[in-house]
Amino acid sequence: MITEHPSKIKFLKRSFFQRILGKCVTSLPADPGCWTYSEGVVTLDLQRAPELSKPGAALRIEGEGLPKRVLLVHGDDGQYHAFCNQCSHGGRRLDPVAETGTVQCCSVGKSTFTYEGRLVFGSAKKDIAAFPLREEDRKLLIDLPNPIAQ
Repeated sequence: MITEHPSKIKFLKRSFFQRILGKCVTSLPADPGCWTYSEGVVTLDLQRAPELSKPGAALRIEGEGLPKRVLLVHGDDGQYHAFCNQCSHGGRRLDPVAETGTVQCCSVGKSTFTYEGRLVFGSAKKDIAAFPLREEDRKLLIDLPNPIAQ
């Protein structure tokens, strides 16, 4: 259920063509060896992922046997957040929206979700999966449920 009024939602600046084509701006890690996946856990070495050093930054983690794409965000709240990187409306990727505590679909619908995965705006009909994670020894461990909930 959408609870936010559209005037309170900040939208990512995207051209019409970027939205139609569903082009996200969050990049893959510069060092593809900064993460591994084994037995339902993604392990990311923060020392090898300097892109995540500042709040508001994000990385896409994809491929290499992952059951689903992951969006990893260093939130404006200083915490790390991990999501299934697939909008619940059309399956497009997500991007963080600076200084809002939200992530947003890169498509025309602009579905917007809180760091908890709760839908607050857009054409999506349900929330997105927010994955539990923890930090140990400068590594992030992201638990991917089996089967992964949509």
